[in-house]
Amino acid sequence: MRLDYRLIDIDNHYYEPYDAFTRYMEPAFRDHAVNIRKGRNGLGQVWIGDRRLASASVTQTDWIGAPGSMRAYFAGMEEKHELSADDEAAVARIGGLQDVTIDPKTIPEFMDRDARLAKMDEQNLQAVLMLPTLGCTVEYELGDDAAVAAANMRAFNRWLEEDWGYSYRDRIISAPMFNLADIDAAVAELDRVLAAGARAVLVRTGPAGGRSPADPLYDPFWARIAESGVPVGLHIGDSGFCEIYSSHWGENPRPPVHKQTAFQVYTSFMERPISDTIAALILHNLFARFPSIRVMSIENGAGWVPALLRGMDKAWRSAKGRTGIGGEVVEKPSEVFRRHIHISPFPEDDIPALIDRIGADRVLFGSDYPHPEGIAEPGDFADEIADRDAETIRLVMRDNNADLLGIPR
Repeated sequence: MRLDYRLIDIDNHYYEPYDAFTRYMEPAFRDHAVNIRKGRNGLGQVWIGDRRLASASVTQTDWIGAPGSMRAYFAGMEEKHELSADDEAAVARIGGLQDVTIDPKTIPEFMDRDARLAKMDEQNLQAVLMLPTLGCTVEYELGDDAAVAAANMRAFNRWLEEDWGYSYRDRIISAPMFNLADIDAAVAELDRVLAAGARAVLVRTGPAGGRSPADPLYDPFWARIAESGVPVGLHIGDSGFCEIYSSHWGENPRPPVHKQTAFQVYTSFMERPISDTIAALILHNLFARFPSIRVMSIENGAGWVPALLRGMDKAWRSAKGRTGIGGEVVEKPSEVFRRHIHISPFPEDDIPALIDRIGADRVLFGSDYPHPEGIAEPGDFADEIADRDAETIRLVMRDNNADLLGIPR
């Protein structure tokens, strides 16, 4: 489906160089930085100080599936998908074809912003929200030391400014990352990146420093978000749920993502973290305190949305009159959701049903390019809503994202 206007994609990714966290790490925290070390197979391994990261076997900067190579598998059209870093010559077998895994460092548009702009022109993309790859996997494993987490976020954001920029040519909108546990550090960093031109930010799903992200302790951060008008992205990643749930159910609490059991994926990765996080934002009254805040769920799918809306409304009715974190919720949660939450669904989701459920103005086009589970040609996302009228298609494929990112329609 070829559209006669340029698209805006809310879910694009870069692959980080080895020094994304170390280039600008402050000397006092250098021994606690996320860093890459070569393994015996020549592929980079991710470490935090002198402790190897549990959630990833290799850095995606060295080895990953080709763009879109896992799409058929996630859509249920293939029974098996082989993607293993144990063999450098491994291939992903999809649909009877062999898509050789790639070294992103050899493909300029994955790591260079000018090359990416040229690729965006080929893909009919006017603008994209550019997001981390490695960066989405490391934050939880920085542990309970809020100062260490804040230092790693600052170092990463400074690298991001240099290599990609927060609004490069008004087309590549890159989102800096935030950890709320050290609220003073988070506020100072937010003030800095906003002054540098940031137009969207990322916050990890799950608890923040042992608290709800909507705990009033973090209101200084949210007050600045509300004042600035920038949207907040919640992207799939390591939320910490695997350790929370696995330790009580007899499972390995810190497996690599690609070795999580079906139970762990169900409870800890695919839907529970985003569903619980949005429930916390709503039921802990963040939006009552800051009614202008907009939240984007990116690469979390949409299959969880109906159950969350039903469950929150039922819980709200059952708990009327009770005061929780952030005060009593006085408005029906599903209505709060529809006003503040924007969803970027997976292409294999029932997107027309999502549009009917929350409204076309809350559904966002995101391709996840160039990740293997995403879409190799971002514009193909439009095929999933081809039965809708032209106005709805334009809202999803362009205008909703334009409004969130401050791009004129």
